[in-house]
Amino acid sequence: MEKPIDILYEDNHLIVVNKRISDIVQGDKTGDKSLDKIIKNHIKERDNKPGEVFLGIPHRLDRPVSGVVVFAKTSKALSRMAMLFKEKEIEKVYYAITKELPDPISGTLENYIARNTKQNKSYCYNKSGAETKHAVLHYRVLSSSERYHLIEIILETGRHHQIRAQLSSIGCPIKGDLKYNFNRSNKNGGISLHARKISFIHPVKQEPIEIIAPFPPGDIFEVFELQ
Repeated sequence: MEKPIDILYEDNHLIVVNKRISDIVQGDKTGDKSLDKIIKNHIKERDNKPGEVFLGIPHRLDRPVSGVVVFAKTSKALSRMAMLFKEKEIEKVYYAITKELPDPISGTLENYIARNTKQNKSYCYNKSGAETKHAVLHYRVLSSSERYHLIEIILETGRHHQIRAQLSSIGCPIKGDLKYNFNRSNKNGGISLHARKISFIHPVKQEPIEIIAPFPPGDIFEVFELQ
């Protein structure tokens, strides 16, 4: 049985969904059914479309991460969205939960990140090197409970595992993220990182778009009082 899709926004050019923790955005070596294929099947059946359905992927989320993902329904929308991401004209806001409190509680992290493809892991350095890419994010603590802290992150760059690696590098690994030094996994198999909001000018309509992804139901994010 096909998994249901949580569609947050759709028009003739784009479809934006709220990705679950277990979903992979695009097919990989696991062979598990990917979110792009699920959406293609959904569109094909719903709209009774003959032939192959076009669906472009201008950006991705890691498998253990939940939240907003944008797909393009036309090649024109795909190329224009890809350019918006490249030119940093899209605001991406993430929420993360950590056990340690960042010091200071708000600021900017700037590193040079190197990706180890064999480990599927990224490492942060203070100086640039032959294999590194510049990485910048801005963060602030939004709320705290007795045991955890809710952090808002605004990405300036989109590097491999950037948020995970940079928060870990300041001693604040994301809850459940064993790969980046958190001490135990989450029961749902994911990590407590959620792509909360995305804002951009629509690539065809030229209208401002802002999409907010609800938290996974029953997740620890719901513990925090959000304004």
